[in-house]
Amino acid sequence: MGTVTLGVSIAVPEPYGSLLQERRASFGDPAAYGIPTHVTLLPPTEAEAADLPAIETHLSQIATAGRPFPMRLSGTGTFRPLSPVVFVQVVEGASACSWLQKRVREASGPLVRELQFPYHPHVTVAHGIAEEAMDRAYEELSSYEAAWTCGSFALYEQGADGVWRKINEFPFGAGGGAPAVPAQGGSAVDQPSLRP
Repeated sequence: MGTVTLGVSIAVPEPYGSLLQERRASFGDPAAYGIPTHVTLLPPTEAEAADLPAIETHLSQIATAGRPFPMRLSGTGTFRPLSPVVFVQVVEGASACSWLQKRVREASGPLVRELQFPYHPHVTVAHGIAEEAMDRAYEELSSYEAAWTCGSFALYEQGADGVWRKINEFPFGAGGGAPAVPAQGGSAVDQPSLRP
């Protein structure tokens, strides 16, 4: 069956997700429409395709043990010069994200991995682009604010075309809790515009 590249994340819901995706594209980031706007719980990770059922069972158990929590984004930050990233900060919900990402990567599960950097929940809005564009992203989104109740997280697979697509969503609680976060489009073709 081969290997697949997987990621686990919390989708930023509409209208915020598409707006930040469009802003990321406007800064010249070529990856903008291939990556739904999100907070990472598991960065891109190689796995055996045959392990997908066990991975989904693992994630389902984590979600069942969790509960919806408030998320709030406010202002910008950067990992420069260590990493060429500008992001919108998670100012509420960070501890819940941290708890979730530890469960996703726990030693007893199928997604064990070490992180390259200490975990810091954030929403990337520019990555690996010209310094001037990174500066513009940092400045133009410095007063950005968004808030919602996080009711789920999802498993994504990166296609051969580089686009991340949702495989499954995992709502918190025993099938109840807050409504699931809607999916976002995966390309510029099917991505709705928020521009008037």
